[in-house]
Amino acid sequence: MTAPDPVRLALVQNRLDHIARQMGWVMTRTARSPIFSQSHDFSCFLGDAAGVLVSQADGIPIHTGGGGLALRALIAAFPDAIGPEDVFLLNDPYVAGGNHLPDWVIARPAFHDGVRVGFACNRAHQSDIGGGAAGTYNPAATEIFHEGLRIPPVKLVERGEVRRDLWSLLLLNSRTPDLLDGDLRAMLGSTRIGMERLEALAAELGREEALACLEGVLDHGDRMLRACLAAVPDGVYTGEDATLDDCFEDVRTDIRATLTVRGETVTVDFTGTGPQMRGFKNSSVANTMSAVYMALASFFPEDLPRNEGAFRSVKLVMPEGSAVNPRPPAPMTMNTVFIAHHIIHAVWRALGEARPDLACAGWGRCVHPTCSGRDSARDRPFIMYHWQAMPGAGAVEGRDGFGQFGHVISLGGLAIPNLEDYEQLYPVHYLRQELRRDGGGPGRWRGGCGVDYIVEMRDAATFHFRSEGIGPPSGHGARGGGAGVGGAMEVDERDGDRHRPAAYGSRSFGACVYRARSPGGGGWGDPLERPVEAVLRDVRDGLVSVEGAARDYGVAIGPDGEADEAATARLRGPEHPAATR
Repeated sequence: MTAPDPVRLALVQNRLDHIARQMGWVMTRTARSPIFSQSHDFSCFLGDAAGVLVSQADGIPIHTGGGGLALRALIAAFPDAIGPEDVFLLNDPYVAGGNHLPDWVIARPAFHDGVRVGFACNRAHQSDIGGGAAGTYNPAATEIFHEGLRIPPVKLVERGEVRRDLWSLLLLNSRTPDLLDGDLRAMLGSTRIGMERLEALAAELGREEALACLEGVLDHGDRMLRACLAAVPDGVYTGEDATLDDCFEDVRTDIRATLTVRGETVTVDFTGTGPQMRGFKNSSVANTMSAVYMALASFFPEDLPRNEGAFRSVKLVMPEGSAVNPRPPAPMTMNTVFIAHHIIHAVWRALGEARPDLACAGWGRCVHPTCSGRDSARDRPFIMYHWQAMPGAGAVEGRDGFGQFGHVISLGGLAIPNLEDYEQLYPVHYLRQELRRDGGGPGRWRGGCGVDYIVEMRDAATFHFRSEGIGPPSGHGARGGGAGVGGAMEVDERDGDRHRPAAYGSRSFGACVYRARSPGGGGWGDPLERPVEAVLRDVRDGLVSVEGAARDYGVAIGPDGEADEAATARLRGPEHPAATR
């Protein structure tokens, strides 16, 4: 058979990506938990018959980059027992290609004329899977057994019949079985849509042509990244980031990425990265793969296909026993945010050395906790994620950083839910959520500001803190831009006591007020090259203070609220003629 023509391949890739998005729409509209219906903390992806990703167009990149490992673990576990109307479930990072335990993968095979042609998958972060802390994040975990139910590849649905014994086992191990029950059903529904669309594509093209097209889109992805790498000068480039504690004490762990570019290939070597940590910030192999692939995909042009073929030219070196490839039973529930965030920053910094024109400024790290308790007004337990306290994003050439955004590992795929809805769902009253003044790193393109977030918790609650962003700045600048400000948090109880909790840990409080100042993203380029009009607009919008305009941007604001051209010219100097524009 001749290779499919490029036009057909483009149409097939777009069709596959649309199928993944359709699956996501189904999930959003049918899931029971707000973590899915509002925040979209799930991702839908498609694999070919061999378990190689052909589309990861929906959701959060950290979920899907290593999804092929999960599919290939499933195939290895059931080499001769994958049939029509079977559905599989898995989550374990050590034996099942999972990234961390809360992210459950539902995988449904698609067939044409009795031959498997692919898989439709949904990886979703469950509200609660047991373990030592409600809400899946246990800051006290020192081994994976403290983090919840471990699931190897299992058959959840066999020939169209749900295995009720297994379903009951899953619900029994959750503090919120009603949510889990509804969310699993939504995951099954979304993957059925994906399966039906994949089978329709195979029927339309014919099985042989469909399989050839799936291989063709992977080959195209391979060619595209190779072209990107060919535009990078050959050399060895190193980037670093660090986490300053192991969740229990001040122990610095460096994340070091050395990129060796040779022609159209790159080796990403984490030799020199610190050893695995006592706490739950260790990165599984699937998570490390996802973080690296996401860093590469987001650095290069946006038309790079989001399939596994695009990373055939990438070799990973992940030393065993390090924080990016721990030995069991190391805990790792926090890894999809931290240390994935650090891995992405390390790779971006290395790439920024090689292609400074494409450099990305760093994003702020999060400060928000998860809290759980009992809602007295509704007489039911609750588990609430404080998503609204997200950090600011880093700037790139041509665009300021987003003021507040989901974690860098989501690249915007994680939505910030509506405050009014949350006040109806949880015993919470929002007092403030506003962008921070002078929070974003100064630059020709300014970093995102982060937010000042204050909420009243009307009932007692246990807070599970995972606040990597408190303390020093975490969103680094690029090309001469400055870092965003660091984060902070505090809890005021009704008796007047004020608490400043540690970055990691669980603490119980009575009715209280929780306040977080999320970190800002880094700026890009020389701040003195930012147009005066842009600085003036930021001052009028409350994003930059009058003092900050003079200090960081060399722009003097007069008593009338307008830029003082003479004073600005003195502050900026003759080498920055934009002062008088």
